[in-house]
Amino acid sequence: MALGPRNRPDHPLKEDDVRDAEILVGYDGSTDASVALDWAVEEARHSGQPVRLAYVFEWLTVASWVGPGVAPGVWPDDTARRQVEDLVRRAAADATAANPGLRITGEVYDGPPALVLQERSAEAGMLVLGSRGHGGFGGLLAGSTAVSVAAHAHCPVVVVRDGGGSAATDTSGRPVAVGVDGSEPSLVALGFAAERAAQRQLPLRVLHAWTPGPGGAAGVPDERAAVEQALEPWRRTFPQLAVTVDLESTSPSAMLIEASRDARLVVVGSRGRGGLAGMLLGSVSQQLIQHAACPVAVVRER
Repeated sequence: MALGPRNRPDHPLKEDDVRDAEILVGYDGSTDASVALDWAVEEARHSGQPVRLAYVFEWLTVASWVGPGVAPGVWPDDTARRQVEDLVRRAAADATAANPGLRITGEVYDGPPALVLQERSAEAGMLVLGSRGHGGFGGLLAGSTAVSVAAHAHCPVVVVRDGGGSAATDTSGRPVAVGVDGSEPSLVALGFAAERAAQRQLPLRVLHAWTPGPGGAAGVPDERAAVEQALEPWRRTFPQLAVTVDLESTSPSAMLIEASRDARLVVVGSRGRGGLAGMLLGSVSQQLIQHAACPVAVVRER
């Protein structure tokens, strides 16, 4: 089964293209990075994609560097870089040993983490990040940098929080939840969510937050009809997919965060309108990344 946000019923990706597009993991040896790696490996087990760990050196100033084993303010030497390379190599080797059927490699890059990851995402099928880190990823997903990575990456971005990554290996049938508002990005997110739910034989939960007009609850049938219309091609593509549609007059962030408590993955588009306007450009996106109880996928069209 081909995967990816471009894989709509009328424009499928070729299987070979998907398998060649690696899953890129921001890795720095922290607990959250390890949780992100576990999630990426689980994804690769289903998709067959290769996994690449990416450690990024961040040069804060000409006399300050952040990395494992080196105190702030000390310029990194060859020994420090070898330590980082060994860290990444060991992590890739351990993951490969535990998953002999997968291709898992690691690489060290130089530059600002957000910028480097955005650039590398152009060749990736997915970018997976922990919500916190140390070394080159210190504070990577706190504040404006999180918004930058999620908004500007060339591929879907999955943020896995420590404590929220257990859903990656959960076999209890938790649904894949997706926020849909009728905008093109949300429809791309819907396709991404439907594919993953179908591939894993999980339910799909479609969430639509809306603001009642003058007619109040009388507008619910129209809102539901619009969501069902968006779902129609995916119901045809995956006839065995169990789908539920939930509409609420509430804020998108509140609805999605609440849904994350019983979800394996929450999926949103990178732009939106109506109730989802600005979801990934400000406080709503940060609330979702910081407070969701499961991994969050931010999907945008390439």
